[in-house]
Amino acid sequence: MKLITHLSWLLRALLFLAVFAFALMNTGPVTLRFFLGQTWETPMIVALLLSFAFGAGIGVLACVSRLLGQRREIQKLERELRSGGDRTLPPQA
Repeated sequence: MKLITHLSWLLRALLFLAVFAFALMNTGPVTLRFFLGQTWETPMIVALLLSFAFGAGIGVLACVSRLLGQRREIQKLERELRSGGDRTLPPQA
């Protein structure tokens, strides 16, 4: 078990070093063009980081409704279990 923990940390360190090296190699400026003629000049790694963060945020928002629905279902089942409700299984969807 200790070996797996050490391997996990080693892989994390290697991943961090790879991303850090990628960032150091991509410091050149890029120009982002927005609507209505707006432009923004920034290092490429900043643009990549922002687009990754934006995509991750969109992915999280896409999962929120499903997670909330599952949480409501769990709370309903816990209340039913505490009240000693019907012992039959609900129909499978």
